[in-house]
Amino acid sequence: MTKLAVTDREGRQVEVDGQSGMSVMENIRDLDDSVDAICGGLCSCATCHVHIDPDWLAKLPPRHEEEDLLVSESMYFDPERSRLSCQIMLTDDLDGLTLTVAPEEF
Repeated sequence: MTKLAVTDREGRQVEVDGQSGMSVMENIRDLDDSVDAICGGLCSCATCHVHIDPDWLAKLPPRHEEEDLLVSESMYFDPERSRLSCQIMLTDDLDGLTLTVAPEEF
């Protein structure tokens, strides 16, 4: 199991036993006060927006063009830390990945 340290929208910290080979979104979407993931991981809605802990940024691949476009339109966009959790594949190298679910946009 690959552990994820998630801070949900209510500020609660939750440790998740993640499954490698699945996206971060798939591993956290069933948590209370977590990502909505309306499009199911198709990189078309940005409802799985998270902020990655700075210590983990260098371990992730850069945002691709579609992800960058979607997430940059968010009112909670952080140029360094914002990612779509559907676009991050969980691997054993990401054991301990720490992230915060971005606030919900209305």
